[in-house]
Amino acid sequence: MSATATSFSVALPIDDRVRAMAFYRDAFGFELVGEPAEDGVPEPLMFRTEEGALLVLIPRGGFGWVLGGGRELAAPGTSECLLGMSLTTEAEVDALVESVRRAGGAVPAEPEHKPWGYTALCADLDGHVWQLLVQP
Repeated sequence: MSATATSFSVALPIDDRVRAMAFYRDAFGFELVGEPAEDGVPEPLMFRTEEGALLVLIPRGGFGWVLGGGRELAAPGTSECLLGMSLTTEAEVDALVESVRRAGGAVPAEPEHKPWGYTALCADLDGHVWQLLVQP
């Protein structure tokens, strides 16, 4: 039997809800889900990245609790996964890289042509790395 998912989500630990919300809204243009709480940030902090896909940002202190408690998190700046985003054109990769920079993110690898496509690496304010890719 195979599972049929109705949606897909990725959850990442963050240090600051307000900063993370502003970064993903401003740099990536993701759509916020939910009504704002007292701090102006929806609880839980979620973005719709596309139909059926969500990015969930959880404060680092609560992330271990969500995982069932007692589970140790990787130190900030440690990459345990690479998030990927496929784009349509090289110009979109270039524009998103500049948007990430303007929002305070890092660009560990500038856009360039590789055998697997036109690609760049960007990191959010908590060090989570995204690969932007246009496949040949």
